[in-house]
Amino acid sequence: MTVESTAARKTTRRSSGTKRTAGASAAASAKKSQTSEPELVQLLTPEGERVQHPEYDIDLSADELRGLYRDMVLTRRFDAEATALQRQGELGLWASLLGQEAAQIGSGRALRDDDYVFPTYREHGVAWCRGVDPTNLLGMFRGVNHGGWDPNTNNFHLYTIVIGSQTLHATGYAMGVAKDGADSAVIAYFGDGASSQGDVAESFTFSAVYNAPVVFFCQNNQWAISEPTEKQTRVPLYQRAQGFGFPGVRVDGNDVLACLAVTRSALERARRGEGPTLVEAFTYRMGAHTTSDDPTKYRADEEREAWEAKDPILRLKTYLEREGHADAAFFEALETESETLGKRVREGVRSMPDPDHMAIFENVYADGHALVDEERAQFAAYQASFADGGAE
Repeated sequence: MTVESTAARKTTRRSSGTKRTAGASAAASAKKSQTSEPELVQLLTPEGERVQHPEYDIDLSADELRGLYRDMVLTRRFDAEATALQRQGELGLWASLLGQEAAQIGSGRALRDDDYVFPTYREHGVAWCRGVDPTNLLGMFRGVNHGGWDPNTNNFHLYTIVIGSQTLHATGYAMGVAKDGADSAVIAYFGDGASSQGDVAESFTFSAVYNAPVVFFCQNNQWAISEPTEKQTRVPLYQRAQGFGFPGVRVDGNDVLACLAVTRSALERARRGEGPTLVEAFTYRMGAHTTSDDPTKYRADEEREAWEAKDPILRLKTYLEREGHADAAFFEALETESETLGKRVREGVRSMPDPDHMAIFENVYADGHALVDEERAQFAAYQASFADGGAE
């Protein structure tokens, strides 16, 4: 072996060692980047302390703060009543929003009347902000209608059961808004589980390419039924927006002030013609996915207890009391109003009339159809056989 070949060999080893070191350093850096806590926009700490943020900050009056608190309390009361009604057999199913009141009320109150909302099936707080009667939300879950309200009256679309599809509807609607020259914005709600759906990725693509005035509001409540977030994504969800060419921001989803400020900013950006924004509200689903789910099968009690300390209603109440923005009389009056709402919803659900069984054949075709007429006649005869006692 020559001296030259030996030197070359040493050089190769040194080079290889350098590459290995650089590779290890890059891997370590990437790992650190993945494990480090992402920035979280917060204006009200879990202890009820008011903090400032350089980009997102708002100045609300005492009346406005009390209004946000009232919205969250009444929304939670309605939600609890709906859960109880399902347990009593009055509803077939219910999807609770317990723990997500701040994300929904904060974002809902950021909307203008001419903005349009595309919800999932859990946006009861947003529906409250849009003026939809709570009782109307329960008709579908009782099985007496397909929604219960006119979407165009409140600019609040019907609940969407298919996971993630409403983001496509919102994107198309927003593209239409832009073509009409309106300065209104569109917001689409979905969860962390829906973020894994192809429909959501397609929505991101179309909205970015066409600069659609839409805000994608993802309520990351940590669990897609029984799958935790870490089994759905390698990066924080809000960072996905970067790959599609528009901004994303993570907000404390249990902080109603931060949710209001961030959503308002994203909506204003959309109205200015600057395109979509992804807002990830980092929150927690305190209850079951729906009333057919048992979260104790896949979640630890300690996890829930840790999030109970971050309760969105409690932190705002603490702030109101500390700053002297609300007194005992306010809270007592709200408790009375809450009980009145619960009673009204309970009585309203139990008095809902059963639907006309033949109504399912109406409006299938604009001008009627022979096959539908045949099916209607068959079904009518089938129903009549029960009344006559002629069918086994």
